[in-house]
Amino acid sequence: MKGELNMAIQLPDLPYAKDALAPVISANTLEFHYGKHHKTYVDNTNKLIAGTDLANESLESIIKKTTGDAAKIGIFNNAAQVWNHSFYWQCMKAKGGGKPAGAVADKINKAWGSFEKFAEEFKNAGVTQFGSGWAWLVSDRGELKIIKTANADTPIAHGLKPLLTVDVWEHAYYLDYQNRRPDYLAAFIEKLINWDFVKANLG
Repeated sequence: MKGELNMAIQLPDLPYAKDALAPVISANTLEFHYGKHHKTYVDNTNKLIAGTDLANESLESIIKKTTGDAAKIGIFNNAAQVWNHSFYWQCMKAKGGGKPAGAVADKINKAWGSFEKFAEEFKNAGVTQFGSGWAWLVSDRGELKIIKTANADTPIAHGLKPLLTVDVWEHAYYLDYQNRRPDYLAAFIEKLINWDFVKANLG
């Protein structure tokens, strides 16, 4: 039996070809980001939970059971990054972006007054996240909010329901945008957001 069949945590397939998001995000970036970074988080998580009481837990359960536990920070960081990245890939699609419609549009307009205001604040959350991290659109008991998290931190560790995220770790954009994080965030909003995925998360 091959070793990978026993792995508790799997690297999910990308929902599109590696060149599908080009030129906004290049195949080269996805090769490194998905094929190297994301895979390493999966491998590290499996190594860290092997032989422990977390070995047969789901990814979300591992994250929730290790949140705030200094002795298990390594497990939390790797498991949360697996979850965050798996979610991030779903947040994008070729020829995505722009304004949403229907229930998502209504909720955004109710929370921010306009899509333009939402886009401005979402981009600002990503720009102002110091160092590595994530910007999120979340539902807090039905109320839409924009938050940012540092490093591997994730809304599911804090009882919030993620609807959309953008990765602002440098490895997410540096090969394509170098230090121009605002340009990457603008392109993500204008050309990549998968609003169907956001709508599905809204429920």
